[in-house]
Amino acid sequence: MADQTKVEIIAVGNELLLGDVLDTNTNWLCKRITGVGGLVTRAVLVRDEHDAIVAEIRSALDRKPQLILTTGGLGPTSDDITLQAVAQATGCPVSLHPEALALVKERYRELAKKGYVGDSDLTEARKKMAYLPRGAKAVANPVGSAPAVILEIAGSTLVSLPGVPEEMKGIYEETLQPTLKKIFGDSFYEERAVIAHCGDESMLAPILAQVVEAHPEVYIKSRARRYGPEVEILITLSSAGDGRQEVQGGIDRALEDLIAALAGAGFDINRTDR
Repeated sequence: MADQTKVEIIAVGNELLLGDVLDTNTNWLCKRITGVGGLVTRAVLVRDEHDAIVAEIRSALDRKPQLILTTGGLGPTSDDITLQAVAQATGCPVSLHPEALALVKERYRELAKKGYVGDSDLTEARKKMAYLPRGAKAVANPVGSAPAVILEIAGSTLVSLPGVPEEMKGIYEETLQPTLKKIFGDSFYEERAVIAHCGDESMLAPILAQVVEAHPEVYIKSRARRYGPEVEILITLSSAGDGRQEVQGGIDRALEDLIAALAGAGFDINRTDR
């Protein structure tokens, strides 16, 4: 398999670890990153605690992934401390960022005009969202009020996103795209799957090993979908690379060999759209 852009995700929020809120952001990001050929190597949940966030960011920077994403903790309240933690972890102190301040001001003007907030006054709480680490760039939030933040540091791109799913998705799919394109380039990811009807997953092991050896550029994984008299085993084949044709061709060849080997061993097979 071709070298992939490595990504780590740090989801910040007490509510995630209390079980009050399900961390759908990480799952969503993993799918999008995988879909452009990236490789999520680590994802963690951390409380709204300054030292804990600092430790996770420093740990991620030590591993030098190309992209580090944080979610949550960018809002106007006192427990929104992600950027302060980013500042300490990177040695880039926060200060009032003119571009971020302009984005926050314009956003509240729009929200007030629509009647979503009572006024557009730039209170201290609202200005808090415009304090960014030194050297960072502000990214417009097309849904909410807190800008996202991009910081190039120690060979990694550190992007801090809001925790509200609609805001996080809006930024990722719209205003963050130029940055993501720069990081992932023209990477392409493809995944196919088949279901083998088999009473014992261990019986598939030698067949899968044979196909894996013949197609090292393709990642092949099996897992049971259900248990019972006849177990269904889901087998996924995935690959990533710089070209659609190359990746799809490799998947096609591996899938053809896998189906032939399974059929030759007497297993019933079903394709799946997964």
